[in-house]
Amino acid sequence: MPERPRPEKIALVALARRNVQPETRDATRINQQIRITPIRVVSETGEQLGIIPTEQALERARDAGLDLVEVAPGERPPVCRIMDYGKFKYDKNKKKNSGSSHTKTKEIRLRPKTGDEDIRTKVRQAEKFLEHKDKVQVSVLFRGREMAHIEEGRKVMEQVIEILSEHGKVETKPQQHGRRMICMIAPK
Repeated sequence: MPERPRPEKIALVALARRNVQPETRDATRINQQIRITPIRVVSETGEQLGIIPTEQALERARDAGLDLVEVAPGERPPVCRIMDYGKFKYDKNKKKNSGSSHTKTKEIRLRPKTGDEDIRTKVRQAEKFLEHKDKVQVSVLFRGREMAHIEEGRKVMEQVIEILSEHGKVETKPQQHGRRMICMIAPK
């Protein structure tokens, strides 16, 4: 059997495996996960306990029935606090979620020929929206020949804005978008 010719150099390529999934776990170290010693410790009341060995800090936390939580891992020595970790995590999530605003956008639709009482009914509904801190989009819709009389729609829009001015402020002035005139009113 003839011997196969071998290449002079064999190149080996190593592919590094990347972690495909993002880190979803909380990176905060608590109790036995804190390996660095000594650490700067803050008590549950906020009092500085100074720089002490990690074991001594863990013992104090256990005696208080709480956890030792690393709050500033980048500092030298790391800063740890004696606290209830469950409560800390709950407050952290609550703060993160409360950042998103409550404001929703509600819409009231009108036509140039909408009657006065119907307009008042729609305005009362818009007032309720503004009291609940929601934005209101006032739309006047035009159909067919109504496009030739946009000034009628503008009168209806001005009437609504005037009534709602007590409860909110005009965020965007009335603008014509094709067959629709739109105005945004934000709560005060």
